[in-house]
Amino acid sequence: MSASAATSGASIVATEQDLHEIGEIVARHAQLEGPLLPMLHALQDMFGHVPQAAIPVIADALNLTRAEVHGVMSFYHDFRKAKAGRHTVKICRAEACQARGANTLAATALAKLGVEWHGTTTDGAITVEPVYCLGLCANGPNAMVDGRVVAGLDETRLDALLAEART
Repeated sequence: MSASAATSGASIVATEQDLHEIGEIVARHAQLEGPLLPMLHALQDMFGHVPQAAIPVIADALNLTRAEVHGVMSFYHDFRKAKAGRHTVKICRAEACQARGANTLAATALAKLGVEWHGTTTDGAITVEPVYCLGLCANGPNAMVDGRVVAGLDETRLDALLAEART
């Protein structure tokens, strides 16, 4: 895939090399018991997202419909249809964090970055995603930045995290 299209998360046509790699990943996992999730994880590890071109290949290999593959992808929120930014900020949307101000914090973060949920900043630095409970309910609102949990966020701490991620 072209670098500019991959960075922007734009929907693009897969190259011959992409299709070859997709086929290899699908074939490598096809004989596993319950192969769909391992295939999706492997594809996302390889491409940074699950390419649209992989859906019919997976469906054919597993004798599933494209809708069934899409249903699994959309059920599990960590599977991406487009490549994420260099940093991923996940803001907790669970009730306990909402009660401690997460909605206002999330709205502020989205507005400052100029994105919606699952969006990536125009510079490709940050993707913002919702997460539903990080297990630190008494310390909310909470977030996860590149896999690192940050508890007890306020606007000042969030600003610092976003500034750090932008560099």
